[in-house]
Amino acid sequence: MDKIQLFFLLRKNKKLSEKRNVMFEANQYGKFFAYLGFAFFVVYFIAIGTFLGWAAVNEDEYQLLFVTLPFILLLDFFGRFMTQQTPVMLVKPYLLMPVSKYTAIECFLVSQLFDVSNLTWMALFLPYTFICVCGNMTLIQGFAMLLLLHLMILTNSQWYLLVRTLVNKSLYWWALPVAFYGSVILPFFLLSDRSVEKYFDKIFDFIEEYAFSWYAFVLFIVLFIILFLINRKLQMHLVYDEISKHERTKMKHVSEFAALNRFGQIGEYLKLEIKSTMRNKAIRTRFLQGVVIITILSLMIAYTDAYTGGFARNMWCLYCFVFFGAVNLVKVMGPEGNYIDLLMVHEENILTLLRAKYYFYCAIVLLPFILLLPPIISGKFSLLMVLAYLLITTGPEYCLLFQLAIWNMTTLPLNDKITGKNQFENKLQLIIELIVFFVPVALVLILQAIFNDTVAYTVMIVIGLAFTLATPYWMRNIYQRMMRHRYENLEGFHSTR
Repeated sequence: MDKIQLFFLLRKNKKLSEKRNVMFEANQYGKFFAYLGFAFFVVYFIAIGTFLGWAAVNEDEYQLLFVTLPFILLLDFFGRFMTQQTPVMLVKPYLLMPVSKYTAIECFLVSQLFDVSNLTWMALFLPYTFICVCGNMTLIQGFAMLLLLHLMILTNSQWYLLVRTLVNKSLYWWALPVAFYGSVILPFFLLSDRSVEKYFDKIFDFIEEYAFSWYAFVLFIVLFIILFLINRKLQMHLVYDEISKHERTKMKHVSEFAALNRFGQIGEYLKLEIKSTMRNKAIRTRFLQGVVIITILSLMIAYTDAYTGGFARNMWCLYCFVFFGAVNLVKVMGPEGNYIDLLMVHEENILTLLRAKYYFYCAIVLLPFILLLPPIISGKFSLLMVLAYLLITTGPEYCLLFQLAIWNMTTLPLNDKITGKNQFENKLQLIIELIVFFVPVALVLILQAIFNDTVAYTVMIVIGLAFTLATPYWMRNIYQRMMRHRYENLEGFHSTR
């Protein structure tokens, strides 16, 4: 079997495995909304490409699009973190077959190049090139431009894959993209306005002269080949490392959290939540990523003119508070699916566990509150707004997220990172995520339009406080409904271990 035949066979097997997955039907809802969002962005990119194309023709500067490429590549790089996983999630079965291991990895890497995310930017590039060709650009030049632009996106995808794989292994590798992009962005903050203008003019002149030339083709072809070979070697090494579970461990002191003993069984479950966050790579990584993201947002809002609009300020303030709950509670009871049978032994064990989770995530929101002190001190955020979103998070937001304990029935592996998937298991997860992130902001904007900021945030505080104080009632309601579905949930947890 040659590589081409193996490539098509692996693509076929991947599609079959997705269809045979017990959650295939549920994932269709997530795909529908994903396609809807994708269509919106395509229309948006077509409009931008058309506008830039007319500007380039009027100015007779067909390299105009290349000036915006650094921002496009930066947006493409970070956008992939939300939509694209590493391509070796299905490689494990093939390690036991009489197939070259590197050939299998190469096939998955090549399939990554044909991912739809690499073609998304064509919605911007094609209208731009079409308008330029309708001007004075020749058809061959237009085709060459499209080829070069797509080559840049493919190279960027390999750069993303390298960073994503390293970051999954250790968060210290975030220093690599921070150093790379920081070296480009930092001069704009450190230099004076006149120096920044000269710096930008030099970059513009360089891009105008060399961006659309054979030098650029050679440079990106070489970069693409180097990054592809590095990924080929790195992916195989990390997959073998994860499958063999070869980890370097060392003895260290483990805190007993004796202060929680006074809370009885709830204290024990609180210890479990804390130790899960500290010890399990998947949970710990999400927690540390949240701290980094919130810190960056806080500093940007406090010391720059970014996100000064009413919608942006409210959106990011809510995002900071609800982040930890949204990324973890959306799959609530997923980690516990590994030992759900033990939790069913004693009456109301799960109710106690859910209460402990709620107390833990209520304590977690104090961290965003501390990290948001710079915007509060600088006057970008009002204390009333911050308190409103804090209580909205501990009240109706957590109430909605904990509802998923009734419907979640997929066991979540705690340490699967390189070869794991991260999809919505059911339609309610996606719907509740959208409600959690957008409905409170929409409600605040409506109240601000009718009344004023003080009234809007006061109403939100009252709503949040009411839900927070009513926690024992809606928590017991969730537990009772969960018990009515316990046999279905147990079957789901068992089949997905």
